[in-house]
Amino acid sequence: MTAGLLISAARSGAGKTTVTLGILAALVRRGIRVRAAKAGPDYIDPAFHAAATGSPCVNLDSWTMPPALLASLVADAADATDLLVVEGVMGLFDGVPGVAGREGSSANLAAQFSLPVLLVLDVTAQSQSAAAMVRGFASHDPDVRVAGVVLNRVGSDRHRGLITDAIARLGVPVVGAIPRNETFGLPERHLGLIQAGEHGDLAAHLDRLAEMAEKYLDLDAIVAMAGPIERSRSNESAALPPPGQRIALASDAAFSFIYPHLLDSWRRAGAEIVRFSPIANQAPPDNCDVCWLPGGYPELHAATLASAQTFRDGLVRFAQTRPVHGECGGYMVLGEGLEDADGVTHAMTGLLGHTTSFQKRRLHLGYREARLLAQSPIGAAGTVLRGHEFHYASLISAGSDDPLVDLSNAQGQPVAERGGRRGHVTGTFFHAIAQIEA
Repeated sequence: MTAGLLISAARSGAGKTTVTLGILAALVRRGIRVRAAKAGPDYIDPAFHAAATGSPCVNLDSWTMPPALLASLVADAADATDLLVVEGVMGLFDGVPGVAGREGSSANLAAQFSLPVLLVLDVTAQSQSAAAMVRGFASHDPDVRVAGVVLNRVGSDRHRGLITDAIARLGVPVVGAIPRNETFGLPERHLGLIQAGEHGDLAAHLDRLAEMAEKYLDLDAIVAMAGPIERSRSNESAALPPPGQRIALASDAAFSFIYPHLLDSWRRAGAEIVRFSPIANQAPPDNCDVCWLPGGYPELHAATLASAQTFRDGLVRFAQTRPVHGECGGYMVLGEGLEDADGVTHAMTGLLGHTTSFQKRRLHLGYREARLLAQSPIGAAGTVLRGHEFHYASLISAGSDDPLVDLSNAQGQPVAERGGRRGHVTGTFFHAIAQIEA
């Protein structure tokens, strides 16, 4: 039976991604069959997990995903592997108020799938007080078991000894202590880490993290603390129906944010994914019956996209007879223009009437529930979806297109962004994760 483990932390920025990647890379070196999953709707960490393990990484989210879908994704991830390592999101118990067990927290996953927790603590500027934090996390929820602790950013051997001795009285083992070292981190930009495919020497960095894990972590103890995963699958586990039989998917450095579980569910339903690159000035293939422009970083490639005449003309022709849908970055490219960080506005495809700006940056972040106002590639009119919004771009001109969605946040409060629709073209900043009601 496959074993599972959840790596979490007291807060964001404590180093859980670094620790997770080090453990994954080191276990792969040892010949252990290991796969990774990521709690929450993050797009970027899973690509690093996949690079470390050589296997796809799936997102697991208790707020956006119905329980049957979540259980099926865990079962799929546990297939043909010895160990499933789930990296948590934010702090262990951080989520949104709502239905018990569906707050979107890492703790939800630990409780539902009986995953022992490896807690990463950033011990900068503290010593014995770390034991009080461990005591609190270990006792906060009886359904969540903290099985071990990794100390991160330790200042010295004396520092490590003070903390380890204090925690030892709690009966929770300290299974590693990593010194402060800036080279262990990964470069970041405005949406978090840079993408795995853009890292200058990712293989060498993963090697360094594997060596870090071998040197500073008790990997045998970490593997031993993993617990068995009970698997279940359901016929009601489809995330979204495929938007077409042959789906033209924009796929390059500007369009890279699409959830693997969506592509997998579409393929299982018999759909074919045909990738093309707008940055390489490729048009959507004419033998496809729907085009999907996912999120990514079009603001970093606005000039290239503006000059990609074959792509732009081909997309306009495609949209005359077949559906085209854009999410977040894809939605930005469907508009009239995109203002880059320097304040230069680049002409986009003009299939919808809005204009967006990356210069006037404001963070839009959070869970979203959407009710579709019209038929689109993400569902029929009246369908309710859950997903996520995460971008810094802002609408500087909303245009006059009909709205696509009514949006609310996780607390049920209305959200102003409503997307747009015109003819066969639809788009929204909202990233769909799963259908809740048809």
